[in-house]
Amino acid sequence: MLDISNRGKQMPPSPIRKLVPFAEAAKKNGIKVYHLNIGQPDIETPAAIMDAVRDADIKVLEYSHSAGNESYRRKLVQYYKKVGIDINYNQILITTGGSEAIMFGFLTCLNPGDEVIIPEPFYANYNGFACAAGINVVPITSGIETGFALPPIEDFEKAISNKTKAIIICNPNNPTGYLYSREEMVALKEICLKHNLYLFSDEAYREFCYSGKHVSAMHLKGLEENTILMDTISKRYSACGARIGALVTKNKSV
Repeated sequence: MLDISNRGKQMPPSPIRKLVPFAEAAKKNGIKVYHLNIGQPDIETPAAIMDAVRDADIKVLEYSHSAGNESYRRKLVQYYKKVGIDINYNQILITTGGSEAIMFGFLTCLNPGDEVIIPEPFYANYNGFACAAGINVVPITSGIETGFALPPIEDFEKAISNKTKAIIICNPNNPTGYLYSREEMVALKEICLKHNLYLFSDEAYREFCYSGKHVSAMHLKGLEENTILMDTISKRYSACGARIGALVTKNKSV
């Protein structure tokens, strides 16, 4: 009898998708279901996006540039400038959604057996991406009593070993919604510089700030070589099915 790979056996099932059959069964029984298991905005996708898809005059669905269409990357540069991020189009790699950006970041920057520290609660699929890349997640718990603020830097220091290569944050956080302050981001910058760590910053929910101001990892001066930004249009334009993400970094080697 054929068997699947060890990687396949180790891959954790997505808890997000795990709830889908239960929701579908409940709907068939006439129960109203509010989906909190998946990050799908409940607003309409902008008409301009839908019109562009419907009215596309494409004769051949050809390969794009390997880094993504230059015209799109140049437009992204303009968007990032509006949020205080100064980059050029050659520092952007377009990906199949934010998930591929995360996966590319892991595979490019980390070796099998390396460790990444993540404040928890965290986006559940980080576990799956880490498993596929052969790296180990080291969680540090943030508590409801502090509103899920960044755990004390002392907790990061205790978790760092000779295998630690990166810290991952989602800002604003999925699933807690916490927005990291400038002071917290600076603290992360200092510990990354001290221990020569990558800072992976998942900023898919950048526009979902209801108080305070978003501080991107790309705003941290002096951390340019360490910063890997993972982004997507999925949330800000309610276009999750478009699968258009981006990996952004000033690190030329990456």
